[in-house]
Amino acid sequence: MKSNCKSLDIKRIQHLLDIERKKRNEISSQISQSALKKAAILIPFVCVDGCWSLLFTRRADSLSNHRGQVSFPGGGMDEEDGTLVETALREANEEIGLKRTGIHIIGLMPDFVTNSNYLVTPIVSWVEWPVPLEISNHEVSRVFTIPVSWLMNANNWEERLYSNPKGLYGTVIFYNLYDGELLWGISAKITIDLFSILDEKIFN
Repeated sequence: MKSNCKSLDIKRIQHLLDIERKKRNEISSQISQSALKKAAILIPFVCVDGCWSLLFTRRADSLSNHRGQVSFPGGGMDEEDGTLVETALREANEEIGLKRTGIHIIGLMPDFVTNSNYLVTPIVSWVEWPVPLEISNHEVSRVFTIPVSWLMNANNWEERLYSNPKGLYGTVIFYNLYDGELLWGISAKITIDLFSILDEKIFN
């Protein structure tokens, strides 16, 4: 692990993730998930300038769904994927060229159900950084990082009433702009939930 960042307490992170995933999945097991499509995203912690950060992508403007939005690497599970971890690793490699040898899996967050009928499993990891990337331009227009300390600061985000093109209303999390990028929606929700699970002392 990079020596210029405080070492992450991997066992504690795994323990906290396992507790929350078990608790949430016991609740969600009462809801039928058979019609949902499985997907996985990679939540990559990287060390940047001595500070732990999260790595994000901005989706290409040419995509038909969620074009130009900030997201984590990931996508739908393929038949050849043995596990959801394999899905996240494959997608991260296909989208931005992250090599599996540099990705260290920590644990799984609770699943999320999206408006597009996906059951998304976030895979928490730490990634050796910096590394050369091979960005798939038809999927991703930019790769960038945001410091954990900024993401955890409640002054940097808020919940707003929002209606999507289908007419569905609800509250959606919007972060303030960071380096010209707007983190909002399901990616922002997953980010907030991650830091509600983890102890702030892990990063300080």
